[in-house]
Amino acid sequence: MARYIGPSCRLCRRENMELFLKGDRCYTDKCALKRRNYPPGQHGQGRSKTSDYGVQLREKQKVKRLYGLLEKQFRSYFDRADRMKGVTGENLLTLLERRLDNVVYRLGFASSRSEARQLVRHGHFVLNGRKATIPSMQVKSGDQIELREKSRAVVSINEALDAVVRRGIPQWLELGRDEFKGSVKMIPVREDIVTPIQEQLIVELYSK
Repeated sequence: MARYIGPSCRLCRRENMELFLKGDRCYTDKCALKRRNYPPGQHGQGRSKTSDYGVQLREKQKVKRLYGLLEKQFRSYFDRADRMKGVTGENLLTLLERRLDNVVYRLGFASSRSEARQLVRHGHFVLNGRKATIPSMQVKSGDQIELREKSRAVVSINEALDAVVRRGIPQWLELGRDEFKGSVKMIPVREDIVTPIQEQLIVELYSK
C-alpha cells in the first residue's frame, strides 16, 4: 500500500492543526506549527480567502492525513460508511478508529500512527491469539491485542507506553500495561472521538 513519505510537519502547518505525526516531538517546543504558525510554501503567509469548497477539502485532507491514508483508501472508507445504516459521517469516523494500527496507537504501544502501522506490519502484535500484520484490519468489541513476547523489550514501545498517560486512552479501550495487552471494550461512538473533526463537511464534499 502506498503511503506519504514527505515532510510530516508540513502537513500539520497546512491544516493549521497538530496532527501528532511525529509522536513526542509534537508535544515540545520543536513542533513546527508552534514555531511557524502559517501554511507552508512561498505564499503561505499571504493566503486568506477560502471558499466553501476549500473548507470542505481542507477538512477531508486533515482527516486523511490524521489517519495516514491516501485518497483511494480514504474514499473506499467513505463509500463503505455511506452503505452502512446510520449517519455517514459518524460511520466513517468509527471505521477509521477501528483500524488496527489506530487501536495500537490509541492504546499507547506507539507514539504515532505511522509508527503503529510499521509495528503492525513487522508482526509485533497478535490479535485474538493470531499474528496480525495488516494495519487496516477492523477490530470489534471483545478483541484482544497483545504485544508478542519477543517484542516486549523494544525500547521505543516501552517509552511510548510510559508516555501514554499524557495522551490518555479512550474509554472504549482498556490497556493492561504490565501484561502488554489491550482490549476493545466496545465499538467507539461519535462522543468517544474527541479530535476536532467536522465530518459533515467531508460528506458534503463527496456528495457533490
